[in-house]
Amino acid sequence: MSAAAKRTSQLDRKTKETEISVGIDLDGTGSYAIATGIGFLDHMLEQLARHSLIDIMLKARGDLHIDAHHTAEDSGIALGQAFKQALGEKKGIRRYSDAHLAMDECLTRVAVDVSGRPFLVWQVEFPRDKVGEFDTELFREWFQAFVQNAGITCHVTNIYGDNSHHIAETCYKGLARALRQAIELDPRQGERVPSTKGTL
Repeated sequence: MSAAAKRTSQLDRKTKETEISVGIDLDGTGSYAIATGIGFLDHMLEQLARHSLIDIMLKARGDLHIDAHHTAEDSGIALGQAFKQALGEKKGIRRYSDAHLAMDECLTRVAVDVSGRPFLVWQVEFPRDKVGEFDTELFREWFQAFVQNAGITCHVTNIYGDNSHHIAETCYKGLARALRQAIELDPRQGERVPSTKGTL
């Protein structure tokens, strides 16, 4: 990949349940403009942007009068699609990475393979059903949607923790740190795709 190549994308996704606009820059500074109508999800996606150094613009309107499920899931779908689009042929990336993320009493491990083969392993349990007004079961739904549409393998394990807010935040920050390293361009790779197949 040439030094001038831009790893950016922008897309719109509209269904009968949600309308979402996403723009990302994989080589950004971690800036963000995020508004999903779900305060805690906004907070998590802001953490994802800031700690991955991926610029993320995401605006969503969804059927929140029903619940947060469609908006959370579709935000993951749209962001995953934008990520995959921006990554292109994956030439020169490091591909694999993992991160251990500590926050107060909580420790979470996130490992990723930017493989083109989507798979989520989710070993996370929450002490409470909600963080604020947000159902904690929707964190897995968001990760599943993102992973499937980004085309990555992602293993998330909360090793220990008592506070549901901290557990969720370490999952997103851990994903951010792992993605930051995995999609980094490795000068030793040059233009090669990091696979003996020649493609990912």
